[in-house]
Amino acid sequence: MGDPKFSRKTYDTPSHPWQGERIKAELEVVRAFGLKNKTEVWKADTILRNLRKQSRDLQARLRSGDKQAKIEAEALLNKCGRLGYLPVGSNLNDILALKSEDVLSRRLQTIVFEKGLASTIRQARQMIVHGHIFMNGHRVTVPGYLVSRVEESSIEYNPVSPYTDEMHPMRVSADQAAASAAVRAKAVAEQEAADAAAAKADAAEAGITAEDGVN
Repeated sequence: MGDPKFSRKTYDTPSHPWQGERIKAELEVVRAFGLKNKTEVWKADTILRNLRKQSRDLQARLRSGDKQAKIEAEALLNKCGRLGYLPVGSNLNDILALKSEDVLSRRLQTIVFEKGLASTIRQARQMIVHGHIFMNGHRVTVPGYLVSRVEESSIEYNPVSPYTDEMHPMRVSADQAAASAAVRAKAVAEQEAADAAAAKADAAEAGITAEDGVN
């Protein structure tokens, strides 16, 4: 169980720490989503890895005729839909196609920026930490909080925040928001390309290893 004063790490670090393409792609994602460091990327990757594992296990159990697996699959899909990872009507294969950016896009920081409450993604983080954002009638100060679809519509400025004044000099600019969104979209595309290259390299390495075993 461990000492309750020292919580266990809730994410996995990369198995190959010195992959140049992956490191570059992670830094782009950190900048695009305004993250504090790469740890937040690894946390999203761990969440995604767990979802994929559940999806694969459930698909195997469904093929064997497990009735309980059908109930658990519906619960998993409902969870992904509730958190906004997947649209309504998705299936277990859609979970396997998710990217870490799909998880990062549900962070409170990202949604505050996309709703136009902040002019930049980093300003969104600062506003949340400083208590300028309300959700469900309560102040939320955790930028990495994963927002459900139901909660998303309740995000607003703290009623006592100076940002409620439309003439506040730090209120969002449409041009600034569009520019930041374009940067994040580019980072997402680069991350997907890096993931594809890494998967191709792993597949090639596995093929070489198999050939060596045969020889």
